[in-house]
Parts: sequence; structure tokens; C-alpha cells
Amino acid sequence: MSNEMQFLLWLQNHMRSDILNHIFVFITNFFGQAGILWIAAAVLLLLFKKTRPAGIACAIALAVQGVLINLVIKPIVARPRPYDACSLLIPLVTRLKDYSFPSGHTGCAFSAAIVMAKMLPKKIGVPAVIIACLLGFSRMYVGVHYPTDVLAGALIGIGSAIVGMLITQKITERKAQAV
Repeated sequence: MSNEMQFLLWLQNHMRSDILNHIFVFITNFFGQAGILWIAAAVLLLLFKKTRPAGIACAIALAVQGVLINLVIKPIVARPRPYDACSLLIPLVTRLKDYSFPSGHTGCAFSAAIVMAKMLPKKIGVPAVIIACLLGFSRMYVGVHYPTDVLAGALIGIGSAIVGMLITQKITERKAQAV
């Protein structure tokens, strides 16, 4: 049994409780549900001129990580979910039909949260990063991802955020030159 599986079983057997189960299922469902919250945040940022550059960067970052994770990496790696690899692991949420590596929920959250942390005031950016971290942990806690799935998702999200911010910077510079 891998160290990662041992860690997930340790979480299940030693950390799970009724209170924590409710908290982490809520976090995984509310903040991770198909990236809707993060997409909504990007759209909201796009609505206001002051936050529009952050909205553009978020939208690009979300698109980049979505393509990389869901269309490229998951089908190539084709890693089974941890609960499919070990019958002792009991997921707290509905069993998923796609592959495990990397975590799309975590990638999505980090791609938007890092943009927010870099381009918006700390009162928005810091909570966004904290939520992204909690979401990543929740994916392991509820038994649907290995730690390396979450780590890879976070790294891809961070990389996608950097790409989104660089592209947005180029767009902004070109607009400024055109004026």
C-alpha cells in the first residue's frame, strides 16, 4: 500500500468526525462544484472597470487550467480514484467517474485565488488563497484525491494564474500603446 493511500486511510480513521465531515463536504461541494464559484467570481470581476484586469486574468487562468487538467493530463495519466484502488477508503461524496490525477477542483481554485491574491486587495486575495488551500485538503479528506493529485492541481493552477496574469499584462500594455 502506497504512502499516499496510508495517509488517506489515516485521515479517514483518525481525523474524520461528524463535525469535520460536514465542514469538509460543504467546502468541497460549495467551493468546488464544477468551478462555478470561481467562474462567477471572474465574471463579477469583469463587470467593473477597476477589477476588469483581474477578471480577464482569472478567466484566462481558469480556461488554461481547465484544458490542461481535464482535456490533456487526466486522460493521459488515467489514474484511478483512491476509493477505486482501495476498498477500505470510503468517500464522503458521490463517486466520480473521471480520473484522479490531477485535482481539477484544486487547479480551478488555485488558478483564480492566485490571480486574486496578486491583483486585488489582500482582504480579497488572502481569503481566496485560504479557501483554495481548504478546498485542496477537502478533496483528500472526503476521499476522492491522493495528495499528489492535489499538489499537481495546485501547481497547475498557480502556473495557469501566472499565464493569465502575463497575458492580461500584455493586453493592457497594447491597449495603453494604442491610445
